[in-house]
Amino acid sequence: MPDTCKKIVIDFMRHGEPEGGDILRGRVDPVLTETGWDQMRRAVSLSESNGPSRKTPNWTEIISSPLQRCCHFAEKTAERMNCLTTIDNQWQEIDYGDWDGMLVSDWRKVAAEQFKAFKNDLSALAPPNGEDYLSFKERVLAAWEKIATKPDGSHLLIVTHGGVLRVILPSVLGMPLNRSFPLHIPFACLSRVLIEVIDGSVNASLIFHNAGEYLAGENQ
Repeated sequence: MPDTCKKIVIDFMRHGEPEGGDILRGRVDPVLTETGWDQMRRAVSLSESNGPSRKTPNWTEIISSPLQRCCHFAEKTAERMNCLTTIDNQWQEIDYGDWDGMLVSDWRKVAAEQFKAFKNDLSALAPPNGEDYLSFKERVLAAWEKIATKPDGSHLLIVTHGGVLRVILPSVLGMPLNRSFPLHIPFACLSRVLIEVIDGSVNASLIFHNAGEYLAGENQ
């Protein structure tokens, strides 16, 4: 028998629609719109009643980014489900520095040369006065590595950001991080990953992706 054999289920949820319109959101901290709250409530409700497991998630812990568009929902959900909440800075979005809060249409022009170079070199993405991509990647993957230390049978909900999920999901799938753009990660995107730790070896599998939007379509 192996020395260690355990399974951990992680549900990842991107926050819903925040206030502020079509702007770049890194460390800027708008709250959710009513639509954003509804998107997240609906994703959780669908996962409870109609998800692939066909049973209510029994989350043992909810982990959240400290930014309001994540933590307000996480804390209310944890209170309703009577489970532990952990606010962890490692799960927050990249710091876009001088780009933060910029209209996306303007940002695409300003950042175009960096993103062109980023397709070949991860170190090329370095927002002015912000967090360079390699540091961001290391931070997120360090947080991800800690999840494997959770007890056997843990079922976690991690409420986080689109940029974070573009590190986690490609890493699980073995995709290059600078080739993740085909992954559709809308507001309130709900994805599930299974971690298996066998004799110290950690293996992760994507069980489903964007289930809330898919199931919402099924139920219309």
